[in-house]
Amino acid sequence: MSQTIEIKDAAKDFSHGAAGRLLNIQPVTRIEGHARIAIQLDEAGEVADSKLHIMAMRGFEKFIEGRPAEEVPRIVSRICGICPWMHHTASNKAVDGCFGATVPPAGKKLRELMQTMAHINDKILHFFFLAAPDFVLGPGAEYGVRNVIGIVGAAPELAAQVVKMRQAGQMMIEKFAGKVIHPIAIVTGGFSKPMSEAERQELLAQCQEQLEFAKFCMSFAKENVFAKLDQDALSLGSITTGFLGTVDPADGSLNLYDGSLRLMKPDGSYQDFPYQEYTDHLGEHIEPWSYGKFPYARSWGEGFSMDLKAPKGIYRANTLARLNVCDKINTPLAQAELEEFRQKFGRPAQSTMLYHWARLIELVYACERVVELLNDPGITDPKVRDAVTPKAGRGVGCVEAPRGSLIHDYTTDANGLIAKANLIVGTTHNIAPMNMSVKKAAQDVIKAGQVSEEALNKVEMAVRAYDP
Repeated sequence: MSQTIEIKDAAKDFSHGAAGRLLNIQPVTRIEGHARIAIQLDEAGEVADSKLHIMAMRGFEKFIEGRPAEEVPRIVSRICGICPWMHHTASNKAVDGCFGATVPPAGKKLRELMQTMAHINDKILHFFFLAAPDFVLGPGAEYGVRNVIGIVGAAPELAAQVVKMRQAGQMMIEKFAGKVIHPIAIVTGGFSKPMSEAERQELLAQCQEQLEFAKFCMSFAKENVFAKLDQDALSLGSITTGFLGTVDPADGSLNLYDGSLRLMKPDGSYQDFPYQEYTDHLGEHIEPWSYGKFPYARSWGEGFSMDLKAPKGIYRANTLARLNVCDKINTPLAQAELEEFRQKFGRPAQSTMLYHWARLIELVYACERVVELLNDPGITDPKVRDAVTPKAGRGVGCVEAPRGSLIHDYTTDANGLIAKANLIVGTTHNIAPMNMSVKKAAQDVIKAGQVSEEALNKVEMAVRAYDP
């Protein structure tokens, strides 16, 4: 995709409109979606303000109204072609709640298995295809090669292995569940089919191979990517915020499939709550210049502000947030990586660039977790679904999507039709923090009106870290 960096007089994009120039970076490259960055310079050429514009209105909350609730999990998977399994899973959990459905243990295990396998493929995609060119080739590398093609040229054997493992991961899901992009395998009350012993054995062997690849990825990244995270790199787009993620209520450990939401303040203190009570703790702010919502921590009682010096109600989600809020990880290799990470950066770690490191720790965890699930003989129990009767009710479903805590909230009428819906998508939690990180990065790299391609790519890197 070609990129246009437009410079014009400031600025219809800013309500206070100081004189100066407006830099438009459009589109933001190597992200899983569409966005534009507008940077306003004052008369002295310093960054006065910036905005990350989300340029598409999705409308899913409205057009699923009136639909049979059991159809909705097949519809909302279209929200994101990168993480459809997360929407499919959260949506089914919400419909379960509306209808009072219970899910047999094997059904829960198959749901978690598919969702966690999807996490693996997503993390491989983002780290190597989207983020790695900035570090392997450098933020100042020529625009035409600072991409996955450049990675292929610089490290062809690595690129071939990455493509092979991601393709294999996608095909593993497709072979068992039928569809990998727009899934239909999870159903209200459970899962659509049991797993045979032969399928378990085949998937287990393939997932053990993925675990070995995850260990290689961590080793490669420490030598070739994380070693380049000096103080300047760690400060790029760095802000101080709170964090949100899911933990196991029994021991506070990382959980991607189910648990309590933990909302952590910047000082590390936190509060746990059932995700069904999210409206008591999270608010949704609206800005006139964006189609995206701006969630904030309502329960902190301080309102909403993206001011860099005195932010209010701002928290972050996604990989770094989940590592910050959890007390531990219940798989040995990922726990060892978490301990090393905390020894280096503390808890909570605030550097935006550390999202990449956290992403690979989660890759290790996801691979370990799917091996655990497949080693559980209960996963092949033929009882994977309970009977369901459509009725009036309200249900909230929440899982950890790669980009953050994904919340689906539905209300059904007496016929089991959707009467009302509210969604907080993983990326949405980070829209306010991304705006803050963009402004911080722009202020750091643009001085006295001097604008280079490398500087603008560093501004993009502040967005890319969140994997929006």
